[in-house]
Amino acid sequence: MNHRLPFRTYLYFLAQSVNLTTAVMSVTMAALVGAALAPEPWMSTIPYGFQFLFVMIMTYPASRLMSAIGRKKSFLLATIPLAASGVAGFLAVERGLFLLLVVAHSLLGIYIAFANFNRFAATDGISADLKPRAISLVVAGGVLAAIIGPLLTSNLKDFGSLQAFSACYAAFVGLAVVSLVLNLFVTEAVAHPGQASSSANRNVQVRVVLKNKVIVLAIAIAAVGYGVMNLLMIQASMHMSNMHVHFSDVSAAIQWHVLAMFAPSFVTGFLIQRLGLRTIIFSGVVLLLASSAVNIASHDYLALSISLIALGLGWNFTYVGGSALLTEALEDSPELSVKVQGLNDFGISVMATLGAFAPAFLLTWLGWNGTNLMSMGLCLVLLVFSAAVLGRRSPASAV
Repeated sequence: MNHRLPFRTYLYFLAQSVNLTTAVMSVTMAALVGAALAPEPWMSTIPYGFQFLFVMIMTYPASRLMSAIGRKKSFLLATIPLAASGVAGFLAVERGLFLLLVVAHSLLGIYIAFANFNRFAATDGISADLKPRAISLVVAGGVLAAIIGPLLTSNLKDFGSLQAFSACYAAFVGLAVVSLVLNLFVTEAVAHPGQASSSANRNVQVRVVLKNKVIVLAIAIAAVGYGVMNLLMIQASMHMSNMHVHFSDVSAAIQWHVLAMFAPSFVTGFLIQRLGLRTIIFSGVVLLLASSAVNIASHDYLALSISLIALGLGWNFTYVGGSALLTEALEDSPELSVKVQGLNDFGISVMATLGAFAPAFLLTWLGWNGTNLMSMGLCLVLLVFSAAVLGRRSPASAV
């Protein structure tokens, strides 16, 4: 048996680095540029909101297109909205057009919806024991993005005589070219199955598969983990600002959080093989619970920084663990894999969008402690559900 990951896995790792670099750059500059161009201050985050909205809208259509024409062609097509986003963003900043900025971030959301499937594409055609390693390696592309994204943004922010940040958007065109080249070199594992059956029959099969509690659990683990992470990460920075923590210290805490999100992915796959998928999933949910518990117990900067690290680790274990559980559950239904993966990522994008829009509202309505108690409630429900579905059996036997 071959225990080495195929070369295309490393290409997907680089492609995911490009994807996450655009995400890091956008979260760094979207609100600042939005505030400069928006007619009203409250509208400054609308462009970034539309980015998440279009990730949500386009995730399932992206999976259906991959079912129809394959991964490679779909990823190549996705470079078009990325390049268009760069052009639109550049023109929006240079000409002071807020609506065009909304269009730019919407186009970026379309690209991200496709590129988020890199982690599943890396599992196509490889043995079941290698799939957790492939997923975790691709997710680890965030480590490169955490370095490259801020580097590009800081160096291009005030480029020549251009308006601030316009060159950052223009860089998306270059990143689109890099993504195009990487995907051209990918050798697709297999012609994607599922095209022979009728659409009506496939829809019936999907409904049957979604009655499988392991698949529902896999989707819930990744989606709730992502939503809780987004909610607490954004609200933590707001809470620290309300505590009058210096911006550089807030940024440092968020950087440690981002590293905790992605750096473990270099070993998460090995940990799954060594400790078992169930152990990693339970550990991820417990880390999310611990993050909220620390937030409630102490409000000083050190405690908040520790909780953000625990939050990042919890996200990594639930995101990679949930994705690995899904691929394992679909091992005997390859004709449905891309379609169900689309439902999975749609669920994730819905929760991520809620987690992005809700922090300010919940901080006002429930407060910091109230939001953390709500997050703990969600995680406790998820933990009970995980224990009920997986129990003492291995995930494979639970399917």
